Order: sequence, then structure tokens, then C-alpha cells
Amino acid sequence: MIKALGYFIEIIKGSIITTRHFVVNMHFHILKVLGFKTKRKGAVTIQYPEQKREIASRHRSLHRLMKRADGKPRCVVCMLCVTVCPSECIYVEAAEDPDPEIQKYPSIFIIDLSRCCFCGFCVEACPEDALRMDTGKIEFAEYSREDMVYNLEKLIE
Repeated sequence: MIKALGYFIEIIKGSIITTRHFVVNMHFHILKVLGFKTKRKGAVTIQYPEQKREIASRHRSLHRLMKRADGKPRCVVCMLCVTVCPSECIYVEAAEDPDPEIQKYPSIFIIDLSRCCFCGFCVEACPEDALRMDTGKIEFAEYSREDMVYNLEKLIE
């Protein structure tokens, strides 16, 4: 009986806190809609498809491969990104480049975004700065898993 009373009291306390937050936030939201400026910047809903929040400069978003001046990928197939990836979502195959300065280039470079945890280890491990996560694209939902697999052509775009 005493335990049940304790749970009931905690439920009432939680309801009071939730109601207080709702009323205060609604008050400031109504003031903002009416055009009044307030000192409080509180939690205001962003109308997402029409308005987008500014993303921080260090935010890790969709991957991309950097290109050289001649249009080839900057990657030299050192395999550090594959080695360091905790979710094992990167697959790279090397091919010999006719240019003796480059030696190798990726013939196949695949990132499976359905498995990626967006930790950024692959970007930090890359000695050539060939792989980046600075596209700013955060909307990459797909209808099938096959569409979440990004190959070399998709990563260079």
C-alpha cells in the first residue's frame, strides 16, 4: 500500500513538471508567433521541410571522396579507412595506375551506409585527406538497402 502511494506521488510530480514545461513553452511560442521579442530563446519548434537548422562545421554527415586536379580520386588505397572502421562497412579494391607517381587507385570503393555508425574514424585515419564527411547532407533515407550502398561514382559526385 505504501509503495503504491509512493508511485502515485511520483506520477503526480512528473505530471506537474510536464505541465509546467508545456505551459511555459507554449507561452513563449505564442509570443514569438505574435511577433514579440523575448530574452529567452527557449525550445521553439522548427518547421522542418521549409526551415532547416544550421549544421555545425564539424558535423559528420554523408561521405564523399575528394578528387585530384585531373579528376581521379585522391585515394591511394592505403586501406587505413577499412582497417579502422569499427562497423566494417568500407570495402576497397586496388588497381595499378599507369602514372608512376600515383602507383595505385581504387577500382572499387564501397561504403554501406546502412551499417555505418558515422564515427568519423575513416576520415581521421586517411593520410591523403581523400575521404571527408562534410557534405552537409543529412537526409539520405532510401526504400531499399541496396540504395544505401555508395560506390565510387556516388562518392565522387
